[in-house]
Amino acid sequence: MDGNTPNRDPYITSKGMKFPKDGHFITGQLRGALRDNRYEAKETNCVLKLVRDEDTVIELGAGIGYMSTLVATRRKIKNVFAFEANPSLIPYIQSVHEANGLTNAHVTHGILGKRNGSTNFYVRKNLLSSSMEPLEGDTPETTEKVKVDVLNAGHVIKEIKPDILIADIEGAEATLLPHLDMSGLRGAMIELHPQYIGPDGVNAVFRAMMDAGLAYYARASTHKVVCFRRAW
Repeated sequence: MDGNTPNRDPYITSKGMKFPKDGHFITGQLRGALRDNRYEAKETNCVLKLVRDEDTVIELGAGIGYMSTLVATRRKIKNVFAFEANPSLIPYIQSVHEANGLTNAHVTHGILGKRNGSTNFYVRKNLLSSSMEPLEGDTPETTEKVKVDVLNAGHVIKEIKPDILIADIEGAEATLLPHLDMSGLRGAMIELHPQYIGPDGVNAVFRAMMDAGLAYYARASTHKVVCFRRAW
């Protein structure tokens, strides 16, 4: 290497995890939050109180690959299976898993639903604000509508047999969770989006958890990040 060339670390390190410095994904406030170990702090607190060694974890809404990498590096889990609707994020998530040397973290482009099919997904310039629902103010210049595969949730859950569920799916929690078979779960972390789902949607999430035998776990919950466990 040329002695005049600075030796720049190609990664941002957060809680011991490496995130490639890709300016398309890791920008501004997100970069600072990662460096200061503030990113997903409430979610991290909840998840690390749920996940144990030898667990199998399913994640709905993988984002930049933070939570899947966290559980795969902090616990000796069997596997984490992450599902992400945004096609633009898939290569970056894979690069995060690779940068951290993970062989037990897997990402699939798609969402879970009642049956196989496809649906619309709205990709925005701020990739982490993308969602399954159009928003007021969306324009062709700011938002791209793409098709994403819908995978049969029952088949996926039966095949994976997860112990822990992590879900941050931008308002879809109210319609999806009541249709999932969560009877085999020991715990779940759900990020609620009351601005999208309203009080009826929040109640639907809690009702689905209670029906599955999972109780609200206040010790690990913070505001919209709610934690559930089968036993305390």
